[in-house]
Amino acid sequence: MDELKRVRPRNRIASAISNYVRGWTTFEISWLLIFTIINIYLFIAWQDSWIGLTASITGMICVVLTAKARISSFYFGLVNILAYSYVAFQSAYYGDVMLNMLYFLPMTFVGIYYWRRNRKGNKKDEIVVKSLDWERRIIWFLSSIVILIVYGLILTIIKGTLPFIDSATTVFSVIATIMLNKRLTEQWFYWIAVDVLAIIMWAYIFITSGGDVSMLVMWSAFLVNAVYGYFNWKRLERKNNGK
Repeated sequence: MDELKRVRPRNRIASAISNYVRGWTTFEISWLLIFTIINIYLFIAWQDSWIGLTASITGMICVVLTAKARISSFYFGLVNILAYSYVAFQSAYYGDVMLNMLYFLPMTFVGIYYWRRNRKGNKKDEIVVKSLDWERRIIWFLSSIVILIVYGLILTIIKGTLPFIDSATTVFSVIATIMLNKRLTEQWFYWIAVDVLAIIMWAYIFITSGGDVSMLVMWSAFLVNAVYGYFNWKRLERKNNGK
């Protein structure tokens, strides 16, 4: 009887996981599994930090759920924000720390609120997505470049690591997060730029001081997912519009 009681909770957990990933593509499942295995291997091989591994894995789950336009992405994002901020602070990426703790953290709750208000019919965890016209795309981009230059100068004054790259990832992330909360497909262009620049940042830290290799894996996974996310959101947009 006791054995039966132990089996039932395990079956319920397995059933819940099976229902949650139902409808996932082979690419989504393979992407998550491959990068998770790479992460765990490098964590063991390089004796990486647990906090770095936590940030990497929760971040990967968060972005794959974002690419699927799932509200639950924000919950994994909360864990990622706290863990990643700690690792970034240890590496003197102060722009990244401020971005995560002063912006991403509160904006996560804003995102949950707005996404829940724009759910897709009777689907509790999916939303309706949309795009900007070309005029607004140009305005957003030019504004981001001006802010990037100003913030880069500020980070140079306080002697941050790679200040203008740090500034670019910060500014583009802010823009992308606003677009994320507004359910705009154009967010993925900014996330792709952020991911490329972040890979450069963490590669520099890894080469010069042997910092968390998990961060390199995480941002590489983010880049692959951002490209996929763009095409998947365009597909969802066409589906929403009945095309």
